[in-house]
Amino acid sequence: MTEASWQEAAAAHLRRVRRITGPHRERAARGEPHPVLDFLFTYYSYRPARLERWHPGPNVALAGEAARRYLAWPGYTATEYGVALLPRALPASTSRTARFVAELVRATAARPAQLGCFGLHEWAMVYRLPPAERRHPAPLRLGPSGTDAVVEALPIRCTHHDAFRFFTAAARPRNALEPTRADQLALEQPGCLHATMDLYKWAYKLAPATPSGLLVDCLELAADTRELDMRASPYDLAALGYRPVPIETAAGRAEYARAQAALAGRAAPLRDRLAGLCDLLLGARDLPLTEHGA
Repeated sequence: MTEASWQEAAAAHLRRVRRITGPHRERAARGEPHPVLDFLFTYYSYRPARLERWHPGPNVALAGEAARRYLAWPGYTATEYGVALLPRALPASTSRTARFVAELVRATAARPAQLGCFGLHEWAMVYRLPPAERRHPAPLRLGPSGTDAVVEALPIRCTHHDAFRFFTAAARPRNALEPTRADQLALEQPGCLHATMDLYKWAYKLAPATPSGLLVDCLELAADTRELDMRASPYDLAALGYRPVPIETAAGRAEYARAQAALAGRAAPLRDRLAGLCDLLLGARDLPLTEHGA
């Protein structure tokens, strides 16, 4: 890529990602927590400054003197065409991560989406929990007793360990499964909202090798998925502009399942792209460096 073209791409990336990082920074400066959007920067640990830095992905040569700043990042090497991230120059830890991510996303994609969980994981996280111990200060739409009644009336089928581990002690026996970290490859399925959001985590775990376009596609999907996650939760977030998805009703459960399926559909090509990136990093495909990139 010429210096002008890659700098233009970097500037476009910054404009795109600051639609999310900008408001987050402003809220943080005011000391204003957000029960929906903070999740993207607290549960997920990738810092805004890193997210805002553009990376082209493997085997793309960046021409010009300004590209030399990329040599400070793992995997970047000076070549006859310019500075490029070469898979063979990445640390061994990146290969280990790529092997796991490739196996996980392919195992997940091979399973049918389960659309019968109705977001009850968020309800199980507050089941019989004193108000002072809740993760968010927002009120419960149905109150404590009404919330508990929903958990007791509906079957809970959470397949995701990182959701299940936040269940209250009283809620854990109500889940159909007891997913552990060791079960992740065997249980993760594409209907799970947390599995969809985690595509963002797997994308940044492979950074700086992940093309920034893929990283931000995963981030934007995670943001939309988190919105459904919290709209279907027991919390009353109307003051923040979030209309509830009332999964305690048949109509609400149907609405949730439709939205869940749509998000799973958006996640499918991102899983394919992540798997392809992992193949490239592991040497499963040979893409030669050229003066036009790869």
